[in-house]
Amino acid sequence: MKKSVWGVLVIAGLLTGVSSAPMLGQGAPGTMKDMKEKSLYDRLGKKKAIAAVVDEFVSRVAADTRINARFAATAGDAARLKKFKGNLVDQICEASGGPCKYKGKSMKAAHMGMGITGGDFGAIVEDLVGALDKFKVGQHEKDQLLGALAPMKSDIVEKP
Repeated sequence: MKKSVWGVLVIAGLLTGVSSAPMLGQGAPGTMKDMKEKSLYDRLGKKKAIAAVVDEFVSRVAADTRINARFAATAGDAARLKKFKGNLVDQICEASGGPCKYKGKSMKAAHMGMGITGGDFGAIVEDLVGALDKFKVGQHEKDQLLGALAPMKSDIVEKP
């Protein structure tokens, strides 16, 4: 069964402990402040900046001995790696309100049978946060992105 690197990576961002992050402002949804604020996609720097974060994130996962063995097949195949990164960029772009459309497998299908643990997921989250920190992504934007991705965790983690 194929292992999906990008799905695990994206979902990693979900469990940084930000399950109830505000979606657009500090006020209640639908306030004037929310309507005036740029989209998360715009504030992240659009697709080019998201691609840079994804490249850094994938490099961090490849170097992370806690989890890199799970992604060895993808990392060792240039075509699979390119597709993986493209899917991850599209998924983050879409989740942040950008114009991209993720066309990969569902998270549940992509990770079925992989035995992803809560610890694996936590390691991925740390790597994603590290990549976001390298590019000086603001805390508000990190919280929003991780909050947008968080619902995927239950489809990825099979073992506590």
